[in-house]
Amino acid sequence: MKNIYTFLIALTFTVLSLKAQDVQPITNWKFHVGDNMQWKNPGFDDKLWQPIRVDIPWDDQGYKKNEGYGWYRAKFMLPSSLKDKSYLKDSIKIYIGPVDECDQTYLNGVLIGQNAGIITPNFEDPNYAWTKQRCYAVAVNDAAINWDKENVIAIRVYNGYGIGGMYQCKPEVSMRELIDYVKLFPENISFKQQDKNVFGVCIEVLNKYKPLKVNGKLVVQIKSCDLQKVFWEKQIDVSLTPFEMYKLNVDFPIIENSYLQYTFTESITKRAIQCRLEVPYILTPNTAKTPKINGAKAFGVRPGHPFLYKIAATGEKPLSYAAEGLPNGLKIDKTTGIIRGSIAEKGTYKVSLIAENSLGKNTRNFSIECGDLICLTPPLGWNSWNCWGLSVSTEKVKASADALISSGLIDHGWTYMNIDDGWELVHKGDSITCNEKFPDMKSLADYVHSKGIKLGIYSSPGPKTCGGYEGSFNYEQSDANNYAAWGIDYLKYDWCSYETVACNDTDRLFKPYRTMQKALSRVNRDIVYSLCQYGMGDVWKWGASVNGNTWRTTGDITDSWSSLSEIGFNQDKAAPYSQPGRWNDPDMLVVGKVGWGPSLHNTHLTPSEQYTHISLWALLSAPLLIGCDLSQLDDFTLNLLCNDEVIDIDQDPLGKGALRVVKNPDYQVWVKQLEDGSIAVGIFNLSDDFNRITVNWNELNIKGSKTLRDVWRQKDLGKYKDSFTTKVSSHGVLLLRIY
Repeated sequence: MKNIYTFLIALTFTVLSLKAQDVQPITNWKFHVGDNMQWKNPGFDDKLWQPIRVDIPWDDQGYKKNEGYGWYRAKFMLPSSLKDKSYLKDSIKIYIGPVDECDQTYLNGVLIGQNAGIITPNFEDPNYAWTKQRCYAVAVNDAAINWDKENVIAIRVYNGYGIGGMYQCKPEVSMRELIDYVKLFPENISFKQQDKNVFGVCIEVLNKYKPLKVNGKLVVQIKSCDLQKVFWEKQIDVSLTPFEMYKLNVDFPIIENSYLQYTFTESITKRAIQCRLEVPYILTPNTAKTPKINGAKAFGVRPGHPFLYKIAATGEKPLSYAAEGLPNGLKIDKTTGIIRGSIAEKGTYKVSLIAENSLGKNTRNFSIECGDLICLTPPLGWNSWNCWGLSVSTEKVKASADALISSGLIDHGWTYMNIDDGWELVHKGDSITCNEKFPDMKSLADYVHSKGIKLGIYSSPGPKTCGGYEGSFNYEQSDANNYAAWGIDYLKYDWCSYETVACNDTDRLFKPYRTMQKALSRVNRDIVYSLCQYGMGDVWKWGASVNGNTWRTTGDITDSWSSLSEIGFNQDKAAPYSQPGRWNDPDMLVVGKVGWGPSLHNTHLTPSEQYTHISLWALLSAPLLIGCDLSQLDDFTLNLLCNDEVIDIDQDPLGKGALRVVKNPDYQVWVKQLEDGSIAVGIFNLSDDFNRITVNWNELNIKGSKTLRDVWRQKDLGKYKDSFTTKVSSHGVLLLRIY
């Protein structure tokens, strides 16, 4: 095992030593939907424009699902005192923050920067990322700057789909200084375990300032998350010639609940740049060598339709498998644990699954429900979008399928391989054709099916998909027929361009989903039906009426704490509608290496935030669809995805969604009822500090003495009466099962 872990936190960089008088904030923003190049001009009269916040997307401010253009404008004074107090005095920097998705930024009518090409957005550009922090530089003598006068900044934003606009932004203007040319590379940090007590890292510092050498001090510290105590420190003087990369290898003791902080202080201005990374910590114990059956306890299939189920079991290989009580028409491969065939008659079939090796034997009760309802537990698997975006290909899907097996994920119940947007070409007659990246979809389906894995695909009810590929509009039945002929097991049906053809009648939201549902009902194959329309019209209230199995309750997630928390902690409204075969979907997982293709980066979530992510999604009974590159799984991410007790909470046959029972500015408590009468409880620390939290039994609607189990550590904590107090890391969680 390689024992290498790589992480970033959402706000990786902090520029230190800036004073209030060194920064000019840009406030009082206005907004208008649409596109008019006159809006960039400083003399344009925007008095009829509406005020808008720039720390949250425009969707949350009355501009729901504005897919297209929107403009932001603001006015600000730029005092020459900023220039006078500066050391370099060569340019200003205008910080905007992230923009979803593309922007062109104008200062007094002059274009000063853009991202991804807004006229014809290039979402496959390797330099494109909607999470990218926009920061544009302008020379101090540029005619675009009005010193000691009013300036107008105008930002033209293009949003291709989902949520849009400026978000997480605190726009400001300051002078560019030497420290702005110093680059740190936290994305390259790998925590390499030298032995059981020591981590090693390589810290990189680069001078990007061509004219001058940059001198400074590099301070590396390991600090306690809860006490802010410095456990370990190293200081070194650094002198960087232009474009010189300095590398420092350090070893430090492994300390639970700690973070690595390193700071470079430039010697002339005393300004500094700092990175802080939470030190990874693994909670899930190693799997036993004796056999253990995992995954779903119930499986739905329609009469006469193909049946494919892989028994998920851990233990020292080789394992042999058996299934007692299988209905007529099903057979098991005793060496792979794959059950195939079809069942002719409706009914409930009680089966005993068995896994055995030289060290022992494990048995688990399993229910096969042959009837009208499928997807009896939330789908577990992988989707290509959050890592590969539109650059997905047959080779990448095959590599992911192979990695699902070699990593052991399949032994914990992860079985779906879902291709997202980017596979389509055109319709020819009654057939949808694949592009050159997918020369033979049927062959790909056969390949993954041979390994006990299911294949998913993507389309849109509109004429075009979100990425501009061929949609299913007016081809619903022929597309469904093709999916069935190929052997597709899952369809993600994404709203996208349907807006361009939708009528204004009352059923416009669910009409296209009903149309595809009817098409799917006519094919001789079970295809999990995933509605992706971002929660419009409270889809959780009507998704079952169009026979949806899952439905997105929100816009797209990104790998940031603000996105994760905004989405995850606002799911209680949909929770009452969660039940077997009908699942609320708060979007895919953003752990591991993500990037939306073709370039990848390590998730910007801290380890604690990743534990929160998986815990909350499990409590919500959400589909768990891994969004990272499975061929580059580090030990932490793999461990995060292989805790069977956490997965059991997500896969609980009762199918309840968790409800929030405590909402505090600093923490929340969520409770999920489980089939065996126990409850799963998530205690989430939303604050930026280590937090001591007490949960009272009356808040959980329980009484008396209860046994508490730490689910991540798979460890009983003992019996408690009336209340329980615990310490939880910043943005972290304690996930309990209470009996």
